[in-house]
Amino acid sequence: MSFSSTSMSDFSVARSARPLWLGGLLMAVLLAGCGQGNKEAASGGAPPLAEVGVVTVALGDVALLTELPGRLEASRVAQVRARVAGILQKRLFTEGSDVKAGEALFSIDSAPYAAVYASAQASLARAQANLEQATLLAQRYQPLVKANAVSKQDFANAEAAQKQAEADVAVGKAAVQTAKITLDYAAVTAPISGRIGRALVTEGALVGQGEFTQLAVVQQINPMYINFTQPAAEVMKLRKALEAGQLKRANGDEAARVSLVLEDGSVYAQSGRLLFSDLSVDQATGQITLRAEVPNPKGLLLPGLYVRVRLEQAQVRNAMLLPQQAVTRSAQGDTVMVVGADGKVAPRKIKVGESQGSQWVILDGLQAGEQVMVDGFQKLRGPAPVKPVPWKASVADGTVPAKAASAAATPAAPASAAKN
Repeated sequence: MSFSSTSMSDFSVARSARPLWLGGLLMAVLLAGCGQGNKEAASGGAPPLAEVGVVTVALGDVALLTELPGRLEASRVAQVRARVAGILQKRLFTEGSDVKAGEALFSIDSAPYAAVYASAQASLARAQANLEQATLLAQRYQPLVKANAVSKQDFANAEAAQKQAEADVAVGKAAVQTAKITLDYAAVTAPISGRIGRALVTEGALVGQGEFTQLAVVQQINPMYINFTQPAAEVMKLRKALEAGQLKRANGDEAARVSLVLEDGSVYAQSGRLLFSDLSVDQATGQITLRAEVPNPKGLLLPGLYVRVRLEQAQVRNAMLLPQQAVTRSAQGDTVMVVGADGKVAPRKIKVGESQGSQWVILDGLQAGEQVMVDGFQKLRGPAPVKPVPWKASVADGTVPAKAASAAATPAAPASAAKN
């Protein structure tokens, strides 16, 4: 096979032009990449600021809550007893229901007492008839004694008989009243309004024979009482702080407010008030007994139930609540991290008071409007500025944003409150 000179020269030219074309394409790609990089550098592509969770300081009156164990008790308790002897014929109520004062609960055989009542009424009628006869005789003798038609002795006897008849009528009336009361006792009624428990006796039982047999118990559960105790040392410390002006009494001169934490950890919707604190200290335990009253319109609270009582006895002026995770405690003092107006973070010494569950009461060291870091500490990079964002409470730890807690300044502000 043979090739012409013309075709061989064309092949050589094409072969030599191919590398030049590829090199130009590669150069264009490199130049485009460099242009893009220069454009990013020109736009200042710095890394974004680290976001940290903060709360804004809002000073106010913060309630000091003390959580104490207590037991619920019915505000009124009455025993239903048989006041007359007899056979119990019928139960007239539903066990566990609400009853009204005066409502019939049991029926006792009343036949013997009805007979006594009828006899008393008959005796009273006879006494009244004797009184009428004696009165007429005395009235008839009165003009006759003036005319000496009857002796004065006969007139005196007639007046005495009249007075004796009047006394017999009074005795008869008392006997009728007594018989009526006894007859009414055969129908056993509720002494107070409230919730009645189970019947303690059944139909056919002989009750009231020699003693007042207990038939049932009625308890008034709206409102309810809570009995609880507080260490005497805490009470004395609180009183000294109030006298020194360090604290102010909750609600002014009103009774201290209480809230209840039930056994399942939920907070009862209705708040109560402190009724009294005992005047003496238990020598065995060093505790002072207190009693509070709480509404129970729906009957959710039951006598004997164990609860935790949150008691607000005083308030701290110009304070706030901070989540405990925002506070660093050490031997050198307590500090928090404050985000300045320039976005830079700096430590700040503070004064910490009592704990309120998962929060601290901050007494001093912060000003209203400042931003305190709560989370994002791991994102700090030396003096580099940060981007503060509002901190959101975690459902897991049950905390509440300090700003909202401070603004509320009520016992319901912290999610939980436990006395340290």
